[in-house]
Amino acid sequence: MNLTLTHTAACRTTAAPLIDAKVLEACRRGEVEAFRQLFECYKNRVYSIALHFTADSGAAHDITQQVFVTLYTALPGFRHESRFDTWLYRIVVNACLHEHRRRRRFVPFEDLPESSTPSVERTLEGDYLRREEIHAVRHAIASLRPKLRLPLLLKHLEGLSYDDIAAALNCSTGTVASRLNRARASLAQKLAHLRPGGGAC
Repeated sequence: MNLTLTHTAACRTTAAPLIDAKVLEACRRGEVEAFRQLFECYKNRVYSIALHFTADSGAAHDITQQVFVTLYTALPGFRHESRFDTWLYRIVVNACLHEHRRRRRFVPFEDLPESSTPSVERTLEGDYLRREEIHAVRHAIASLRPKLRLPLLLKHLEGLSYDDIAAALNCSTGTVASRLNRARASLAQKLAHLRPGGGAC
């Protein structure tokens, strides 16, 4: 199955509507066209989480493909014991954690970040500074420990409730609240230099 992703660098995706129950049931029966509808409904949401988790478009693409391959093979066993969205988020979380472990084992030299200089002729200073800020925020998020990064993305990128995040991460709402507080505090420290007068320590 060759599913093509739209590479979007948007900071936040628009919440996709819940997939129709009849389409979901057709997916469970293995109908490819129904699965394509599900893919179109959720692909940007999954890709956006993966992109913000890794700060790497190639890795985000790989994670997204893996999520939908897993989803395609696992859907016949989906028994509605939880909401479909929650079940999908669990698959996304597991795929992100798998990618994190893989990258820790092996980071090719070619994948190390390279410095780049934007074209002075084509880029105004204000645009350059905004891009630098977006780059700094994205990489600050990606530098968080996975257990802090995931609830932060599910809360602020997807707008999930504490209960839904807890269900997706298989932990308590108290743990979600604690991890969110720690993630926000860590981000504030990492991004202090972006605030007016917030120079290096």
